Order: sequence, then structure tokens, then C-alpha cells
Amino acid sequence: MQTPVQISFEHLEHSGAIEHRVREQLEKLEQFCGRLTAARVVVAREQRRHHKGDNYSVRLLLSVPGAEDIAITHNTTDTGRHEDIQVVISDAFAAARRRLQDFVGKRQRREKLDEAEPGRD
Repeated sequence: MQTPVQISFEHLEHSGAIEHRVREQLEKLEQFCGRLTAARVVVAREQRRHHKGDNYSVRLLLSVPGAEDIAITHNTTDTGRHEDIQVVISDAFAAARRRLQDFVGKRQRREKLDEAEPGRD
């Protein structure tokens, strides 16, 4: 990655384990895409009163050359489920991976079309 990864925590104490998990997930994305230029990750615990379990959210902002930034938000309050923070992180990065796959697939199709057009340099 060209710029350092920014990982921040909102309404949640910094956790080395969570940060490590986020960095692992980012490495997997880079192996798949290899062209990430920047990443910002916000891990948050929602500030609502509840009866059992915590609600978490993970927000990702990924920069890829030649594309708009990819923004992903995975929020357990939307689903009403109280999930472990590790599951929320995995789900957010799975969504990011799907978006990157779409981007890479479109880029490859565009390159094939460009190669197939005669008289084009």
C-alpha cells in the first residue's frame, strides 16, 4: 500500500487483537487486488442502550487507482443481530472483496475489448 493504513476506534478502547485482524484482512485484499493505494478503517461500538450484547460497526474506505473510492459500512444495528466484533470485521471485508472483484472484472473486460479493437494503440 502506498500510504499507511489508518485504523481508528470509536467508543471502543484500542485493541491490538482487533487491529491485527483488520491488518490481516487488508493484506488479503491486497493479495487479491494488489493495487490498493490507501485504506481507512473505523471500528466502532454503537452508543445505544440495549439489553444484551453490543452493536458494532466497521467502516472501510479503500482507494484504488483508476476507480472511485470504495466505501463499505457494515453495521449490526441494521440487522438487529448482536455479533462478535470479529464477525463484523469479516463481513465488512467480505463485502469489500466483492466490490473489488467487480472492479477487477470490469477492468479486465475493458482491457480485452481494447485489445480486440483493430487500429487502436
